[in-house]
Amino acid sequence: MARHKKPTNLKIAQGNPGRTNISENEPSPEIKIPGPPDFLEGYAIEEWQRISPILEKLGLLSELDTMELAAYCQSYKRWREAEEEITKKGMTDTTSNGNVIQSPYVGIANKAMTQMHQFLCQFGMTPASRASVTANKRKPESPLAKFKK
Repeated sequence: MARHKKPTNLKIAQGNPGRTNISENEPSPEIKIPGPPDFLEGYAIEEWQRISPILEKLGLLSELDTMELAAYCQSYKRWREAEEEITKKGMTDTTSNGNVIQSPYVGIANKAMTQMHQFLCQFGMTPASRASVTANKRKPESPLAKFKK
């Protein structure tokens, strides 16, 4: 499997050990919290409101990331709802023939958990992925900046 391309700021921070070309034209979108899409609801909105300020503070969130973050929040919602069903009904079901089978909610929870992990890695939000992500931290605004506008 091919490796993901390393961001320019990470290459520079590491001293460009591979001596590859450094791109001076890599986009760096404005760091800000985008509004959540209208289709998010319930646990998905709660997670958006919890996680977006953290990502913004770390310099890892821009308007370009709206759908990636929304997909993570939807996976989070599915996981939470499936876990609630497992708590209510248990991890197994009994078929009409009397066979005991795994509850479909276990599969839903497991798939959503896998998806959540993949999205969290994209945002550098697991211990292992944090080690390979650099962020554009905000520079504190000068107290005199408000007079320059």
